[in-house]
Amino acid sequence: MKSAALLALCLAWATADAQTPPTDPAGPIAALARFAGTWAGTASGQAGEGQVERRYEWVMRGRYLSETNLSRYPAQSTNPKGEEHEHRAMFSYDKPRQALVLRQFHVEGFVNTYRQASPPGQWPLVFESESFENFSNSWKARETYEFAGDDEFVETFELAPPGKPYEVYSRTRLKRTSR
Repeated sequence: MKSAALLALCLAWATADAQTPPTDPAGPIAALARFAGTWAGTASGQAGEGQVERRYEWVMRGRYLSETNLSRYPAQSTNPKGEEHEHRAMFSYDKPRQALVLRQFHVEGFVNTYRQASPPGQWPLVFESESFENFSNSWKARETYEFAGDDEFVETFELAPPGKPYEVYSRTRLKRTSR
């Protein structure tokens, strides 16, 4: 009986601890704390105009920030069939390189790995691609996050074909719906 109660207590503690932000607020990953919560907004770009739902939450005792995204683009002239795009992402901090890293897993099968390109602790926060799975590594991609206040930000996603400059693929405007 005692071991079952101890196990229940340990599981409750681990579950509660999994959602806490990093214990070192001065640590580099803590710069991402402003993302934590639920967001909704709009996306515009090459896929057309769409609606976006997104959630950021601390996982694994606050060591990583997890992102879940769902974008819906109804049928329209720029995208006659419409589409639903889903991706999951994980932000981490790589101590040897002293940089934030972003890994995105897309429903289409792409996995994009980005490294922080902006100076640590400065905004806007910019990530540039390092590698892709299931896509040509001769392409480049960039994600830029700019906050317009505590509860609103714009994410700009850019792509660069081999030997060409970056072009905006999509711009997403999100407002916080809950913390």
